[in-house]
This record gives sequence, C-alpha cells and structure tokens, in this order.
Amino acid sequence: MLRAGGNAADAAIATSAVLAVTTQHMCGLGGDLFALVHRPGGGVPGALAAVGRAGAGASAAALRAEGHRVVPLRGDVRAATVPGCVDGWLALHERDARLPLADLLAPALGYARHGFPAAPLLVQAAAAVADVDGADDYRPPGGLAVGRLVRRPAVAETLESVVDEGRDGFYGGAFGAGLLELGAGLFSEDDLAAPLARWVEPLGVRAWGHDVWTVPPPSQGYLALAGAWMADGLDLPDDPAEPAWAHLLAEVARWAAHDRPEVLHEGADGAALLAADRLAPRRAAVDPDRCTAPAVGTEDGGTIYLCAADGEGRAVSLIQSNAAGWGCHLVVPGTGVFLHNRGLGFSLDDGHPAELAPGRRPPHTLSPALVTGADGSLAHVVGTMGGDMQPQVVLQLLARLLHHGRSPGAAVSAPRWVLGTGGFETWTAAGNDHVSLEAGAPGAWAAGLEARGHRVRSMPPGANVGHAHVISRRDGVLAGAADPRALTGAAIGL
Repeated sequence: MLRAGGNAADAAIATSAVLAVTTQHMCGLGGDLFALVHRPGGGVPGALAAVGRAGAGASAAALRAEGHRVVPLRGDVRAATVPGCVDGWLALHERDARLPLADLLAPALGYARHGFPAAPLLVQAAAAVADVDGADDYRPPGGLAVGRLVRRPAVAETLESVVDEGRDGFYGGAFGAGLLELGAGLFSEDDLAAPLARWVEPLGVRAWGHDVWTVPPPSQGYLALAGAWMADGLDLPDDPAEPAWAHLLAEVARWAAHDRPEVLHEGADGAALLAADRLAPRRAAVDPDRCTAPAVGTEDGGTIYLCAADGEGRAVSLIQSNAAGWGCHLVVPGTGVFLHNRGLGFSLDDGHPAELAPGRRPPHTLSPALVTGADGSLAHVVGTMGGDMQPQVVLQLLARLLHHGRSPGAAVSAPRWVLGTGGFETWTAAGNDHVSLEAGAPGAWAAGLEARGHRVRSMPPGANVGHAHVISRRDGVLAGAADPRALTGAAIGL
C-alpha cells in the first residue's frame, strides 16, 4: 500500500484485513479494534476505539441464575458483543487513509478467495475448533497441514459486501442477519445499527522527557502510562540486568493495577486514573529494598498487534483481537466469521460498574501506545499482544526505549518479567502474587527479587511474555523490530 502511494493508515488497514483472514485464531472481522494515529505536523494523536456493545438481551442476572460466576468463554454467544472491527476500518479509512477502500481490502479478499498457505501456529491452533459448526475452512479433505492452502469463500463474500456497501453491507447484510439468528434474541437490529467506532481523546502522561499516549477506558492502557509516570520518578539502575530494575518496575506495575477490577469500566475517567495526586502516593510507597505493593487479586489469547509509519510523519499503532483464541468458538452462519468473546471482561457481580448489561462496553485488555517528543514529533509506536500482561510489557519497552535509549531491536528482544501467569487472569485469579521470569532472564533477577520479598517463578522456554512490535523515528530515520518470540511476525521497510 505504501508503494501504491498510500500512507501509514492505508498500510495498517490493509494489514489488519489480511490478518483477519489469515490468522482467524487471533483476530478477525468478528472482533474489536483500537488504534492511535500520529499525523504529520505532530500534536495530540488521534485515538480510535472500535469497541462493541453488549446486546439488548444481555443479562448478568440470567447468568448468575444459571450458576455462573464469570461470563462463559466458549460455546455461548453471550460472551460476544457486537464486533467493532469493521466499523474501525471504515472510521480509520474515512479520516486518515488515502487509497480507495477496495484497494485496501483487495489483498485480504484475494487470500480469502484464492487461498493462503497455513502457517504452523494456525495448524496447531485449528485443532481447538475441529468440531465447531462453520469452521469448514480449517477441515479440508486430508486434513490441515503446514503450507497447505486455506480458502475462505464465505469470508471473501463478506469482505466484498463491505467494499460494495460499506457499513450496511456488513452490519446490515449477511453478517448482521446471521448474528441476529445466532443470538436468538440477544441482539437487536438497533444494536447493529448503532455505530461502534468513535474517535476519542487519548490519555497522555509525561515520562522520561516524552509524552506517552494510549486509548482511554474501557481499555486498560492507562496502566502502562501510570507505570511509566511512577517509574520516571524512581532511581532505575542504568543496567536493566540488575534485579532492582525488575523489582522497581514490577512494583509500579502492581501499584498501578491492583485495583483494576474495581475501577476499570467504560465510564471510568481515564484522566482521573492518571492524576498525579492518585499516583504520587503509590510511587512514594515503592521501597527499593522490599516488596510493598498489594498482592494481585487472588488461556491462550487471540490478539494481533501491528504498527505502520510513513515518510510523511504519519504513524498508526493498531491492535485487533478475538479476546481468547478463536473467540467464543461460534461462527456467524453463512459468513465464515468467528465471534470474539470480549464479554469476558464484564463482571457478573450485582451492581459492579462493569456488570454485564445491554449496551455496555466491557473492560478491554487491548493497550496500544504511541510516544511523541516534547515538540510533538513522532518518537515510537509500541504495542503487544498478551491479555492482562500488555501494560506490563509496554512499560518495560518504554523504560528501555526512553530511559535507556535502546534501539527497537534491543528493546523488543530483551528479557521480560510478568505478574502472575499473564493471560486474562492476572487481576482475578488466585495465586498471582508472584513475578514470573522469562527463560533467559538475567541470572541476578530471581535472587534479587526473592531477597526483596517477591515470590518468583521461572517460566519454561516459549512461555507467553507478549509478542511486541516497535517502530521508532529518530533524526528522520525509521527503525522497526518485530518480536523474535512470535512464530508469525515481520518487520518490513521500503
């Protein structure tokens, strides 16, 4: 798209659409999307929240009556909200893209119609939906194998309807009709008619001489910014291999997020969550010699992160997700589109501000970030997959990029820690009052953290600590890195 005369927004939309076709186990047209956009000339970035709402028939009381304590993740359409991805593409295209929508969706349409080679991770993941109705694309005669072409004709037709009719071709077309059928009263025509993508005011803090930005609630992105603000006022070691580095960042991450389940909901005031008078006492409670932060509340994910930047100074930080892998394991009839299970973010507690209810948007793990210099110029676009751990990974990347001046490649490939087991259970599951260290982490981290009172666990090789990507701009030169931990990922420059 860049070679064709498009900009970073064109590149991001086209890439997002291709991934929606080729990596359905991680994202798709049936999920949600957030994006941050830096425009030429600098200034406050645009923040796009394409987040679905619960259907008119949603009821926490009904789930409680059935004995559920949390929203059921799989095999139950009540885990789904109206997906915002397509609305997000259209909003980003209208405001920032240059090329026709048909051009941007053409590569995805081609892969859906003519096929794409199955990647190793897709083949591995496909076993989870072997018995799901509508997952025929992943059950070719003779079985799915690495490199074998996967064709998705129904998804091609769905994309064609978006090209031909825009929003009405998706939400008012076969997908909308299929969602109403699948929901059996959960969703209404009014739910589908209401636009889901909104341009909102981003959240920002000053840290390490830069302005760090993210999208506001219901995203948990404020946690990365809160951690960066607090860490900027601490005496971080010059060498990240020292255990004090991991200790201090883990402490600010815990202090920033220990009350996340109580305070994060769609109506939360993001600026208030980042207010200095709220964060300063938490930073003051951090002890360099011992663990003081409150213990954290006692699956495999399905998310992609991508970023794009162009020579004009425009950049996009975009994250798109099914929530958990393959979403709720339900396919909208006649479309080939899997529904996400982003409803997992809702609470079933009576009276909770994030309680499942009609028209509400759930708390979201998706946490893209963008960094500008003091003059408003682009410095970095940053993000990762990884459920609840996303702000923790972004915090570590920001510290390495901004405080230590590391290159994108060095920052992305450096060892990481995460609180608990990561995934979607960091703030809700018992036993997550520990710090997990990636295989290959500095040898001094474990002993140093334990000496300060942390419970420490070593993660096996290949365990999920996020798959992050970064693009940096310095002196007019772009540099980027894709996470070497990912089985599927790429950093490409022109």
